[in-house]
This record gives sequence, structure tokens and C-alpha cells, in this order.
Amino acid sequence: MRTCLLAMLACVLFAMTSSADAPSYADEIQKWRATREEKLRAENGWLTLVGRYPLKDGANTIGTGKDNDVVFPAVLKGTGPERLGTVHVDGTAKTVTLKLATGVSMVSGGKSFTGERVLGTATTKRDWVSLDRLSMHTIERDGKYVLRLADNESPVRKNFPGCKWYAPDESFRVRAKFVPYPEEKSLSIVNIIDEVSKQPCPGYAEFTLKGRTHRLDAIKEGEGLFFVFGDETAGDTTYKPGRFLDIEKQPAANETFTLDFNKAYNPPCAFSAYTTCPLPPKQNVLNTRFEAGEKFDAKR
Repeated sequence: MRTCLLAMLACVLFAMTSSADAPSYADEIQKWRATREEKLRAENGWLTLVGRYPLKDGANTIGTGKDNDVVFPAVLKGTGPERLGTVHVDGTAKTVTLKLATGVSMVSGGKSFTGERVLGTATTKRDWVSLDRLSMHTIERDGKYVLRLADNESPVRKNFPGCKWYAPDESFRVRAKFVPYPEEKSLSIVNIIDEVSKQPCPGYAEFTLKGRTHRLDAIKEGEGLFFVFGDETAGDTTYKPGRFLDIEKQPAANETFTLDFNKAYNPPCAFSAYTTCPLPPKQNVLNTRFEAGEKFDAKR
């Protein structure tokens, strides 16, 4: 009997200790937000961008010299020669090639290179090349190529005060149902400079919040879902053009899953003028206030 009582007491104490040690929901959210901010502040992150340059087909000379096709900002003067090299775009072959000027070397993946190098344009992995504080990569948008330039000593990065958030609120952590569309569908997504792109839309999330039913069309992104949405806090306490929310894995048809608006975050264009963020489609602008997730202070 004594042995049984001691065993029961041990189980109770273990359960109490485990419960006390278990992270709270607020702790989970704070950890997620800390990771989000760490990525934002990272080298070559959104806070470092200092230029976005559309490239023409053929040769594009680059550097801080005024005679270049692409003139880097004066703050980078002295980072390499005034003519860093030439970026050659072949629209037919869909390739972008960097040819460095004589005597210039850059770094990619921790390794130095000279001469010519093909630049990757995949969105899944940015192909950064660097020289001291300067980094750059190219992106492709509907057959057009753009050079993005980063300065890792950017004042925006150095002076960033940190993200602002609503306090975690579990009422904005909802159960949603994924409703697939019966056939392949795409969304016409407009970005902040009025460019339009077609994005795959496999279905929508349907959920109830504070007694009202809402739905958000989803964009397929890898194995997961990406939501661009707006609500009545936009332009008041949150970023006016809209916010983002991610789901790591696309649910099965009519499966319920967690949609947590405490993890809603601002798009890159809230921090940098050198990005082209998507705007929410009109059906994803909800006429209610989602006082959860990341805030925005236009004066900062």
C-alpha cells in the first residue's frame, strides 16, 4: 500500500512539474516573433535593401560611377571600383550573367570568384553575391529581370527599433476549414507598383471569429499556404496595404486547421522602398478589426 501511495504521489508531482515547465501560449508567440525579427534584422535582410534596378536585355554596366547603366547609391562609393562589372541579360535563354571588371573579386557562399558567373533567379533561394558591405542578387518577374542591392551597414538596419505587436490574444487563434476549389484556379494579384501576376489558388480558409463567418483565398506556396489579407485596422494600427499569414502545410480537402492571426506580419514593403509587395485581393479585405499580430507606426 505504501509503495502504491508513493508511486501515485510521484505521478502527481511529475504532472505538476511538467505543467509548470510547459511553455505558455504567450511564450510560444514571443518565441515565434523573436525568430521573425531575427530574420528581419539578418544580413541581406529586408532592412538592408538600398536599390531595385530593372535590367534591360543585353549588357547592363553596374557600379557607383555615373556613366554606368545601373548607378549604385553614393553611400557605397569606395566599395569596389566605380565600374564593378556588367550584368548581361539574355531574355531568350532566360539567363543572367555577371561579368566582373578586371581585378574585381566577389564572394558567393563563402567562396571568392572572379570573371564571369551565372546568377540564379529562383525565388526559393536568393543567389547573393557580395563585396564588403555590398550584396546583390537578381529576381525574375514575368520575364523581366531586376537587380536588388543591399548595404549591410544600412542606417535602416542599424537604427531599426524593432517590430511592434498586439499582445497575444488566443481569441484570434481560430479553427478554420480548408475548402478546395473544384478546379485549378489562379488569383490576379496586384502589387504596390501596379504590376499584376497570376498566383495559384487551391482553395480558401473558412472560419468564424467573434460570431461572424469569414473566408480568405489562399495562395499556394511550396507545401504550404500564403494569405494576403486586409482588415479595418489597416491604416490605423496596422500597415495600410495589408498583412501576411503563412501555413506551413496545405491541409487536406475540408480538413480543419489552426489559423493564428497573432502571427500575422507586415510585408517587406513596410520596411523598405525597394520591394514590390502583393496587395490583398478584394475578397480578402475583411470588414472587421483583427487586433492581433504585427502593428505599424508610419512615423517610425
